[in-house]
Parts: sequence; structure tokens; C-alpha cells
Amino acid sequence: MSKILIIEDEASIRRVLVKILSEENDTYQVDEAEDGVAGLEKIKNNDYDLVLCDIKMPKMDGVEVLEEAKKIKPEIPMVMISGHGDMETAIHTMRLGAFDYISKPPDLNRLLNTVRNALDKKQLVVENKILKKKVSKNYEMIGESESINHIKMMIDKVAQTEARVLITGPNGTGKELVAHQLHEKSERANFPLVEVNCAAIPSELIESELFGHVKGAFTSAVKDRAGKFEAADKGTIFLDEIGDMSLSAQAKVLRALQESMITRVGAEKDIKVDVRVVAATNKDLKTEIAEGRFREDLYHRLAVILIKVPPLNERRDDIPALVRHFAEKIASEQGNVVKVFSAQAIKLLQEYDWTGNIRELRNVVERLIILGGSEISETDVTMFASK
Repeated sequence: MSKILIIEDEASIRRVLVKILSEENDTYQVDEAEDGVAGLEKIKNNDYDLVLCDIKMPKMDGVEVLEEAKKIKPEIPMVMISGHGDMETAIHTMRLGAFDYISKPPDLNRLLNTVRNALDKKQLVVENKILKKKVSKNYEMIGESESINHIKMMIDKVAQTEARVLITGPNGTGKELVAHQLHEKSERANFPLVEVNCAAIPSELIESELFGHVKGAFTSAVKDRAGKFEAADKGTIFLDEIGDMSLSAQAKVLRALQESMITRVGAEKDIKVDVRVVAATNKDLKTEIAEGRFREDLYHRLAVILIKVPPLNERRDDIPALVRHFAEKIASEQGNVVKVFSAQAIKLLQEYDWTGNIRELRNVVERLIILGGSEISETDVTMFASK
């Protein structure tokens, strides 16, 4: 059932609009308001999928209603109703965020098409929000240990800034979760987060991957190609395992950070990019600098904020919560009932040496769920979780 509000001071126009919408689709639930003040009050107190709003009204005109409604419920599409003398104002409302405008008297086909399109847009917004929540769930940080709460506090403080962040920690600790949280809580959240695994790209291709190339730059460059920095414009680029990046690529990344400019491989023209850089490494970069494998000037550019993700062995108190989280996630993925782990099984898991960190724990939980009993016991852990 789509809820539509009509804000119109002329009762005859309201009746026509209600009749058209009611006859078009019996799933439209149509509400009415006789002026801008009453309409805004209804918007505050109800969840509408669409608002049709006249521009010229007593008490509060349509432009004011639009501006206030966008502050309260920015996701609601607003379609403005304009008289012949209001066309310039109607176009102005589009710049203020109105979905569209229709003229009086309303043309039947134009009205219905506009309503359908606006409702489709609202549905897409809702679906995108649901999808984003699902994506966010995949990158949820589980645990309440002192070290994890400190990281969450740092993310909340740093995310809204433009500061570059360097995330350190062993493999499998969840450095990518920190990067995703930084992006999703930032002002750039509606733009891309582009991930680059620097360790997985051959050194001879890393520059093309990051900065793109022009046709003919090298043998396999058969056409122009944009790089990851361009793809991340206005968003965030996550350079994972940056300690494995070649010195040549490091120099170009440094320039991108200093000047907000990149150059495609084989090109002469500079391209301006607006990108926040978050990097991660499992290496000690100060040792890499001392041994000539990492640029010190790039390190200082990246490490404005340092976030250290601890190994699982240093946050054993989080293991019960992590086990429950993985058990629920695996059950959901496989369509099975969630298996419970006994207190003794959890205690034994807390005593293990988790050299593979969170990633290893997740694998062990999945193995126990597949091979263990209806309740995972201490015996199951002894039999199936051993190295």
C-alpha cells in the first residue's frame, strides 16, 4: 500500500487528484491537507511514499514546505503542483530537491507517469538502504574487549574527518573491517569504497591498476582504462597490504596524496582526483623503511592516524561473542538451525593459540558446525578443532 499526501488549498483540485489516483490503483492510500502548515504537520507524523504539493498556498507556500520536508524526511519524493505563472518557481523547486512538477489543470497521463516514477524511486531508496544495512552487517566489528572498544572509539572520531588512516596488524585480524567502518561512517559513504590488494597484483601491473593506462602504453594495453584512483573519486580507496607495493608505485601514490593528481601510464595529461586514502599492512613499515623497501615520506603521509588491530590471542574475551556471531552467520548462509556451543567448548576455544586470528576462528567454527553434534561439546572441539 503506497501512502500519498496531497497538499493543495483548492478543494476542487484535491478532489480531482484523489479521484484520479484512487481510480488508477486501489493500493494507493491518499491523504489530504488544505494548506502548507497542515501538510508539514502530516509529513512529520506519518510515513508517506510520495507528496504532491501545490506551490502557491496560504500560511506556508510549497517552496517552504519542500525545504522543511527535506530536512525532516529527505527520502520522500516531492512532486510540486504549479499554476501557469509558477513555472519559474517550479523549476527552482527542482534545484531544491523536488522530484518533478506538474501543471494545473493536471494532465492525466503526465500525472500518473510522474506518480509511478516517484514511487519507483522511493522503492529503490528503501531497497538500497536495506542492502546497505546487509552490507554493513558483513563488516560489523564483534566484541567488547578494551582494545576493540578503543578501535570503535577511534573510528567514530576519525571517520567524519578527511584524515588518512594507516591500519596495522597481523593477517586475519580484520583490518578490512576497520576500513569499511571508516568509509561507511564518513561523509563519503554514498560514494565508492574501492579496495586494492597490493600484494595480489604483480609489481609490473600495480601502476596500471592504480592509475589506469592509455592505449598502447604497453603490449596488452589495447584501449584506454581508468584506474582505481579514478574509480574511487569522491569516495575512499583502501590500499590493503601497502607494504608490498613497489617503490615506483609508492612514488606515484605519494604524488597523488600531495597534489590530488594522478597520471595514467603512458599519458602526459594529469587527472584531478578527490579520494580519501586508507591503507593497511601486516608489516612493520619502520623496519621496511630502514631496509630501503618503503618510502619514509609516504609513511608519514599515510600515518596521520594509526589504528592497530590486535591479534585474537590478545582479545580472548571476545571469543564467545565471535563464536556466536559466526555460528549464526553460517547457519543463515546454509539455511540450518543455529548450533549452540557448550560453556566448556567455548572455554577450550579461548585457550587455543590462534595464529590465524579471526579468519582461523571462523574456519574452526564452520568445521565444528559441520562435524560436531547438535550442541558443540568440549569433545567436538578436541576432535575437530585441533591444528
